[in-house]
Amino acid sequence: MTTFNDLRSINVNDHTEKKGNLTYLSWAWAVDTLLQRDPTATWEYKEPKQFGDTLMVFCSVTAFGKSMTAQLPVLDYKNKAVINPDAMAVNTAMQRCLAKAIALHGIGLYIYAGEDVPQEQPASDEDINQVLEAINEAESIESLKDIFKEAQRRFGSQPDVITTIRSALSTKKSKLEE
Repeated sequence: MTTFNDLRSINVNDHTEKKGNLTYLSWAWAVDTLLQRDPTATWEYKEPKQFGDTLMVFCSVTAFGKSMTAQLPVLDYKNKAVINPDAMAVNTAMQRCLAKAIALHGIGLYIYAGEDVPQEQPASDEDINQVLEAINEAESIESLKDIFKEAQRRFGSQPDVITTIRSALSTKKSKLEE
């Protein structure tokens, strides 16, 4: 089952665009990624709300059994509310709001926190034990190299975990070389 932590750890940086000082996630990529993980996901745009001469758009995304609603003003490239927005400006805001509502489920959420990359979750004992078990079951040094490469990808910023894994790899490598 996909969890919020699984979704928030997806690195979306290759699917964003910078405009001024803002980063936008491709709504098409966000929808594709969401539907790959929950094919039953749906979204609905609510009636825009007028604030003087400006508009706020709303989008609700239901995925993984939960509905999340985001709102977004119709903005220009300077991040200022557009006075009397035309249909194109409203459509753009709606698609950006869809991406934002998807982010509330985890995909690309870190963009809205101003982070450059997703926060890596600390390795659980179960995660570490799975790697250690794979090391013990490895039948070749080539397999050990593949296991270590994957471990570095998953736990690279956690030196204590990497140290534990290197120790197990070293022991297993010695046994394989006998």
